[in-house]
Amino acid sequence: MSVDATTVRRIARLARIAVKDEEVEHLQGELNAILAFVEQLGEVNVEGVEPMTSVTPMAMKSRADVVTDGDNPEAVLSNAPQSEDGFFLVPKVIE
Repeated sequence: MSVDATTVRRIARLARIAVKDEEVEHLQGELNAILAFVEQLGEVNVEGVEPMTSVTPMAMKSRADVVTDGDNPEAVLSNAPQSEDGFFLVPKVIE
């Protein structure tokens, strides 16, 4: 696959990047080099290679899904600027 000057200008427009006319030829070469490298990667035999998300083995950290503040409404409401009858009071925003 090869990128021409028209495609470079179109990519720049879609990316909202201002590209001067004298920069188009250089960018065309850069994009073609990137695409050639991607094509070269497609030739690598990856059969039997497991996908990975990191180069070091990692396990996702998890915690127990338990309610911790449900039985202490006074502590929860202590951070509220205003409260009434166990609820947060908020200013009215719709008339």
